Amino acid sequence: MRIAVPLLALPLLLAVPLLAQMPTTAPGAKDAARVTGGTYQADPHHTLVGWRLNHLGFNDYFGIFGDVTGTLTIDPKAPAEAKLDITIPIASVTVASAGLKDHLLRAPAESGAKPDFFGANPQPARFVSTSVVVDEDGDEAKVTGNLTLNGVTKPVTLDVDFTGAGPSPMGNVETIGFEAEAAIKRSDFGLGFGVPLVGDEVKLEITAAFEKK
Repeated sequence: MRIAVPLLALPLLLAVPLLAQMPTTAPGAKDAARVTGGTYQADPHHTLVGWRLNHLGFNDYFGIFGDVTGTLTIDPKAPAEAKLDITIPIASVTVASAGLKDHLLRAPAESGAKPDFFGANPQPARFVSTSVVVDEDGDEAKVTGNLTLNGVTKPVTLDVDFTGAGPSPMGNVETIGFEAEAAIKRSDFGLGFGVPLVGDEVKLEITAAFEKK
């Protein structure tokens, strides 16, 4: 006797062997002993830079930059010597309002006029570390570096937390994770449109994964 298998059930049947191979516990853990020295590349699919600022004194508005690239070079025996070089594509900004995105990336209405924010073809932002100060526990650090945004370079300090390390099940690649926070003034970078009605301080919330290559 033949048993008919509905076509809609085939994907589930095919997925069973794959699910059986998946780990039963999270592969990453907050254990510095799992970190090995070398150069890691930012995972552009799981590294995000969130930003938020106050709108007219009523509430905060926020958005996200993705597709982040760059490198982290680290020696677990000398974490203060770590080097970070990250590039953030401004043109890929994600916001809830299509109208706001158009405003952020709008070309000047008049030839030669300065755009309110980034303009139609913004250059990527870049952060290059200059110093790393690690706390006594070794899982938090203040990472200071030069942020180049909108053609202006200013020093910025990130408050960084180490969040996990281990082999990723996707290719068994060594992976390190971090979260970070910082605050900048957008007017420092020539982006002061609407200040003070729209907040000058921009809070940055960063989640980053780096894969060893």
